[in-house]
Amino acid sequence: MTKIVFVCLGNICRSPMAEFVMKHLVAAAGLEKDFLIESAGCYPSIGTPMSDGTAHELKKNNVPFTRRASKLLLESDYKKFDYLIGLDRSNVRDMKEICGGDPDGKIFLLMDFAGKHRDVADPWYTDDYATTYDDCLIGCEALLDFLKRS
Repeated sequence: MTKIVFVCLGNICRSPMAEFVMKHLVAAAGLEKDFLIESAGCYPSIGTPMSDGTAHELKKNNVPFTRRASKLLLESDYKKFDYLIGLDRSNVRDMKEICGGDPDGKIFLLMDFAGKHRDVADPWYTDDYATTYDDCLIGCEALLDFLKRS
């Protein structure tokens, strides 16, 4: 089983969006039993619900989701997950700090899988959930292709 956690700052916009997009792609490929997919934040307000903008964008794109509350990325998550996927470079730095480094090479930037070495913009600040969704879709499709080839 491949275990993935998507990580952003607060775990209310980008990382839950990536979580549910990836779950949707995996389900469409008939691979649900082969994956554990979650999300977390480096500095969340623990228990805060997923943003309405994220929920709206997922609904608009027919991506199923469940309401969830933000949770903190823990040092122990490094051992639990095979892939820890940051949504921006700041998240990747924070993830390495939280996890005590990246000795096993498990921490990645999502858009790197798509060959686009850039951050996924935070819609909390831009209110542009559509662009964030597009990036999550592109990144998650590329990640799934990478994992199928691995």
